[in-house]
Amino acid sequence: MNVAIHLKNLGMEVACITKVGNDSLGDELKHFLKSKGCPDTWVQTDTDHPTGTVKVNISDRTNVQYEIVQPVAWDYIIASSEALEVTKNAYALVFGTLACRDHQSKEALFKLLENSKGVKIFDVNLRAPHYSKKLIESLMLKADIVKMNEDELNIVHGGLDSTSASLDQKTKDIKSRFSLKKVIVTRGGDGALLLDENGIHSSKVYKVKVKDTIGSGDSFLAGMIKNFYLNSLPEKALNYSCALGALVAQHHGANPSIKESEILELMEIRS
Repeated sequence: MNVAIHLKNLGMEVACITKVGNDSLGDELKHFLKSKGCPDTWVQTDTDHPTGTVKVNISDRTNVQYEIVQPVAWDYIIASSEALEVTKNAYALVFGTLACRDHQSKEALFKLLENSKGVKIFDVNLRAPHYSKKLIESLMLKADIVKMNEDELNIVHGGLDSTSASLDQKTKDIKSRFSLKKVIVTRGGDGALLLDENGIHSSKVYKVKVKDTIGSGDSFLAGMIKNFYLNSLPEKALNYSCALGALVAQHHGANPSIKESEILELMEIRS
């Protein structure tokens, strides 16, 4: 949802496929989506399970901790005819591991992936205990582009038969093993890198005063997706997306509305 909201703020059309409970939190969430310009057309309603909640610990602003409550409505998403229709011809389908912690939502995701003609973007986003080596590998094999942070890179690479030690080589090992088109690795305050068919590309570093990092990774991914859509050069895509993530970290909450002019201004300052 955070990725979708930032993409919408960047001028792209989005569809959020999820499920909420038939409760006040579900109503609030749909209202929030619409307030951000995101339609709730593809938000399903579950009469048996509550809207999902997450307990967030931000005592360490650079290492936010999450407790993801279960079972909740989004564990029971279905591949509805509306969801199949909107994903079929979309430019990209963005997904993560958490949608697979329950069999029903996992089954729905795999149906949507098979149905999609667009770019399949896997935001690894590992949250213990909701993943396994088998699940990660099955999702990697469905993806065209994978985005992960350094810790997730090490976890994924640890499942491979490789002794590579450097960040660059681990990234190359993963791209090769899963026949990926692109691998993105976020590095927190040290920027990000992108591995594509032409090799490794690195971003500039944007130092800012951090209020919290919630949503920074999601906004970064939104920036990358927009730039992939525009066929931007890799370095421009990385710098734009890192600048956006840095600006989000200057705010409390995951979805501040960042203007294009703010992103370009920060890029210009650091050029």
